[in-house]
Amino acid sequence: MRYADTLLADGERIALRSRQHWLATVIDARYPWLLILLGILLIVLQAVARTSGGIASVLGYITLAVWVIGLLWLLKVYWNWWAEDYLVTNRRVIKVEGIVNKRSADSSLEKINDAVLEQNLFGRLFGYGDLDILTGQDVTVDRYRMLDRAPTFKKVMLNMKHELEQEYVRPAQPPSPPLRAPAPPAPAPAAEPPVASAVSVSGAAPPVAPRTMTADEVTGTLARLADLRDRGAITPEEYEAKKADLLARL
Repeated sequence: MRYADTLLADGERIALRSRQHWLATVIDARYPWLLILLGILLIVLQAVARTSGGIASVLGYITLAVWVIGLLWLLKVYWNWWAEDYLVTNRRVIKVEGIVNKRSADSSLEKINDAVLEQNLFGRLFGYGDLDILTGQDVTVDRYRMLDRAPTFKKVMLNMKHELEQEYVRPAQPPSPPLRAPAPPAPAPAAEPPVASAVSVSGAAPPVAPRTMTADEVTGTLARLADLRDRGAITPEEYEAKKADLLARL
């Protein structure tokens, strides 16, 4: 498992994996290649000059050092290229670089506004390009130089962004309509009048005895009746009749 795979969150899947184009290593390894060519040139000079003795030994050591430095430097360049991982997932874009000391940077798809792709003639022929990822404020958050399959990388990134946005705005599934309209609720049954516990011989209900009231209840009721009388809501005769009825309940 590569280091970039360990950075994936739960439910995150890789849509595309890429790195710099192999021609980028030719540019990065120009100085190691120059050292190797210098070592070859020193060997040729020694063969042509046919030096011997101390000078030959010194040139031999210099040639060996140049070769060793050039090869180790060249190995580092290609190893660093192999360790690169440029990923497009369903949530973000991840860039991982470094051999032993790893450096990872990611850009969330929901914050990406656009991507600027530039390809020269050689880039179109060999399938690489320079890609700049922009945020909502049109600020470049990451740069990919000599990216392999750059057009495909941009296309997959924008497709994943669109898919993520559709998940956010997709409405919930509406409930299915009922097969038939619900029946209206049945009306509550009318309250039946209370049945008299006893019936007189003539068929009429017996008179109900008035409820006994306390002194406080009578006093409060008389005060309210007096107020109604003073406002003209009831006559003095009605007030006196109610008063007599209330006093009879004490």
